[in-house]
Amino acid sequence: MTSPHFTDRLLTAIDARRAPCTVALDPVYENLPAAVRESASPLDAIRRFAARVLTIIAPIVPSVKINSAYFERYYDEGVGLYHELVRAASALGLVVIGDVKRGDVGHTAEMYAKAQLARPDAPGVDASHTPDAVTISGYFGLDGAKPFIDTAVRDQRGLFVLVRTSNPSAAVIQDVPTVDGRKVHEIVAGEVARWAEDPRTMGARGYSCVGAVVATRNKEDAARIRGAMPRSIFLVPGYGAQGGTAEDFRPYFKADGTGAIIAAGRSVIFANERREYQGMTWEQAVEAACRAFAEDVGRLR
Repeated sequence: MTSPHFTDRLLTAIDARRAPCTVALDPVYENLPAAVRESASPLDAIRRFAARVLTIIAPIVPSVKINSAYFERYYDEGVGLYHELVRAASALGLVVIGDVKRGDVGHTAEMYAKAQLARPDAPGVDASHTPDAVTISGYFGLDGAKPFIDTAVRDQRGLFVLVRTSNPSAAVIQDVPTVDGRKVHEIVAGEVARWAEDPRTMGARGYSCVGAVVATRNKEDAARIRGAMPRSIFLVPGYGAQGGTAEDFRPYFKADGTGAIIAAGRSVIFANERREYQGMTWEQAVEAACRAFAEDVGRLR
């Protein structure tokens, strides 16, 4: 029987698919295939598109990362659709990461943890309404992370703490050297590594439910962070549309091929826009691109 611990479930799913990857489901209505856009209202079109993408990718990859912002823009119905898709992805056997990037302290952090990660306590709402893991900000320190860590430990969930992000201007803040020679993101990495050493957070395979979002393009920085955070699985964006290739992500993995899960979004879900998939239906393009992505990063194991 698979361990209920988040990282054990994630690693088992990665082993089964032979691919340490997740597809980012970030549906923009204007970018949907024309046939989908023209068949329904914006929210219904997104619902049809996203549900179909989930059924296509589920046999190929171990995980999906659903970005709540793309649904929150449609207010209450959009938030409802986000939870609907979380449930659908879970029912398909995907490990679901809620890309919510929440952050605050005190009671606000506790409420975010309850809303975004905890097993629901509302009548008629089951555990599948919330994802297996979420992303949070690491820049509030332990005060902001502890409610999520406590929730993850109690409910067998996970979290990925922002340590080094992929946007170009991140370096202006996150790569600033401090008086002891470390960059700002290395200090954050050290703090998150300390949280991940808590025995309560540990799974049977040696990884903590406290993971990290790490996406520097500097291979030396990536290797340093990998060495400094032995207990954390890294969620690494940047593949495909953001310019990253499989080899760019090798420093994020340990020698045994574990320790990271690579994310690709637009290059998979909007593959019908890519030249190499012209002549296919949009569904065929998504499947072909997803298989190519999974095979490419699978070589890193």
